Amino acid sequence: MTAAEDLLIHVDDIRAGYVPGVDILQGCSLELAPGELVGIIGPNGAGKSTLLKALFGLISISEGSVNFRDEDITGMTAHELVSRGIGYVPQTQNVFPSLSISENLEMGVYLKPKMFKPRLDFVCEMFPRLAERLNQRAGSLSGGERQMLAMGRALMSEPQVLLLDEPSAGLSPVLQDQVFVRTKQINATGVAVVMVEQNAARCLQICDRGYVLDQGRNAYTDSGRNLLSDPKVIELYLGTLAKKG
Repeated sequence: MTAAEDLLIHVDDIRAGYVPGVDILQGCSLELAPGELVGIIGPNGAGKSTLLKALFGLISISEGSVNFRDEDITGMTAHELVSRGIGYVPQTQNVFPSLSISENLEMGVYLKPKMFKPRLDFVCEMFPRLAERLNQRAGSLSGGERQMLAMGRALMSEPQVLLLDEPSAGLSPVLQDQVFVRTKQINATGVAVVMVEQNAARCLQICDRGYVLDQGRNAYTDSGRNLLSDPKVIELYLGTLAKKG
């Protein structure tokens, strides 16, 4: 376990939900060290996406705390968190369909417009497909291209942490693989990543550490490699998918 002062994010025993008095997260904890790629897996309804939304200030936390670089950020707004270096890519409605690719990316630095050109160069290098079509309307993009654009826009603000909610959802196997490759590349540039994923086996293959959530609580925590080969995790959460991997 990493010392708290050396962590980027330290989530301590939080309870949170969408309706007052009804907590989906029932005392959930998480640690993220600088440069780490952490995966969050578990069955539907386990609270995976809820955890990301709680981290990003989109739902209220009733108990527990969230710390970023040893600062208590519990209850801060998404706007405040972006300014501190946390980016978030939601699963759906993650681009502005009526705007061009370039305009979507510009929205990622609307608070710091002078960053646009250097960050655009970075994102275009990371996602060459976007670079070829900067003037194309985002609403005409395929699902995979939209996902790349959403990730690119979040990277425009030069985050220290990127929160990804089901980035491979609804994509073909080939496009899913591209998302995982890109996520690993983003992480290699020094951006720490927390990734919620239904494709549990593929997620565990690329992450440094994984958390298995079940009914709003931490069920298992270990390295991605160890979770991928843990008989109980395979039986309860991965099934035949892991056995084939």
